[in-house]
Amino acid sequence: MKILVTGVAGQLGHDVMNEINRRKYEGIGSDLAQKYQGVDDGSAVTTMPYIPMDITDKQTVEQIISSVNPDIVIHCAAWTAVDLAEDVDNQKTVFAVNTRGTANIAEVCKKINSKMIYISTDYVFDGQGTIPWQPDCKTFSPVNVYGKSKLDGENEVASRLDNYFIVRIAWVFGTSGNNFIKTMLSLGKKYDKLSVVNDQIGTPTYTYDLARLLIDMAETEKYGFYHVTNEGGYLSWYDFAKEIFRQATALGYEKYSEENLLVVPVTTAEYGLSKATRPLNSRLDKSKLVENGFLPLPTWQDALKRYLSQILL
Repeated sequence: MKILVTGVAGQLGHDVMNEINRRKYEGIGSDLAQKYQGVDDGSAVTTMPYIPMDITDKQTVEQIISSVNPDIVIHCAAWTAVDLAEDVDNQKTVFAVNTRGTANIAEVCKKINSKMIYISTDYVFDGQGTIPWQPDCKTFSPVNVYGKSKLDGENEVASRLDNYFIVRIAWVFGTSGNNFIKTMLSLGKKYDKLSVVNDQIGTPTYTYDLARLLIDMAETEKYGFYHVTNEGGYLSWYDFAKEIFRQATALGYEKYSEENLLVVPVTTAEYGLSKATRPLNSRLDKSKLVENGFLPLPTWQDALKRYLSQILL
């Protein structure tokens, strides 16, 4: 199987390429950047084919993807800076990347009869209530520009293709790039007290685990909308921060212990630093995965343990 992956410089794209390498498939990476570090199989960095590609350039996208002629495109590339997306000067670019760029890829996939996996987000919903969002729910009402652009990207894929997976994820963390865990560890070194929101509820997603599931999907024709996060139940960002520091302390980092670092729960309104409105309800129902025969991701607690062992030890 030949797989083209966009956004390989990001957290998820990096781990998807690693998983392709582990399974001995033919992987081709692409990103806007001109440099690519290769993939790490756990013992050494392996060079895999890489093609710089600006997904907003329709002609370039058609030329490159048609030339590669992949069996499936896993589309990880996106504008993910949620607050910066709210700036008027950035919004044209946000939609060019997340919506028009996705449409460019979907159009070529249709021409060459390639499968497509599009990575989307819980931000396509309005984030209200407490009931977990179902993958086939059509009650969309994004509360920020990023969410609107990703929803439009979903529509571009679904309106063009039959052979597609739209995979919504939330609270992503991986070894490549920045994320909430790295931010908490960095702030925890500098301060003795941190305030973390406790009214936004969801579940983390470890890109290492997600990458495995995406390739599992690529091996099938069980198309449609899916929700994917790690198992282990729903929690707040405050709960997540507390567990990050608890596990880091257990690894010998006493600076993060309760005696040395106070973590205070606050509401989103009290925190009040974000330009973009954040959804309070990021609960995603993942039962469709099991119903269609896919293996769920491990618990987020286990994922966090493996992740911290990798970045701290």
